[in-house]
Amino acid sequence: MKRCEWASRSELEQSYHDQEWGTPVHDDRHLFEFLVLEGAQAGLSWSTILRKREGYRKAFDNFDAQKISRYSEKDVSRLLANSEIIRNRLKIEAAITNARAFLRVQEQRGGFGPYIWQFIEGNPIQNAWKKLADIPPSTPVSEAMSRDLQKRGFKFVGPTICYAFMQAVGMVNDHVVDCFRYKELRNLARRM
Repeated sequence: MKRCEWASRSELEQSYHDQEWGTPVHDDRHLFEFLVLEGAQAGLSWSTILRKREGYRKAFDNFDAQKISRYSEKDVSRLLANSEIIRNRLKIEAAITNARAFLRVQEQRGGFGPYIWQFIEGNPIQNAWKKLADIPPSTPVSEAMSRDLQKRGFKFVGPTICYAFMQAVGMVNDHVVDCFRYKELRNLARRM
């Protein structure tokens, strides 16, 4: 079975690629999880984040934005001591800041999903890349998303992080065309 070349480095990456990456996500909690994880990835490999994902779920109350928004300096200290996550103060504080901004967006827009999906008018973008090297690190859409998120108080949401988020939550189909998931997700988008 042909896959995107990045998915062949480990079983964890293969499973993530085959079951999650690029599948449209509309659930707010799941979207928030990816927002935190993509921010944590900045400067690191995605495989590092995947290996720590369960640790993040435990450490960050299963990405419950309500709970995270109330974290104190004591919680920051607890997280900085937790080897199951990336122990970077700026990234930890960004997750807390982002939980608060996330809740404001939910309140203002009736949910984070409707807000974030409006950047692509609700329909996943279907690219047709032949090889991994063709995929851009950011796009005009991810740049617009980044600007708007930053304006709303979010941190660690630059254009490249936003584009990785878009790929992860299925806002864009960036599987290469000969990957088996490309056609599956293209067909799924047609039914949306």
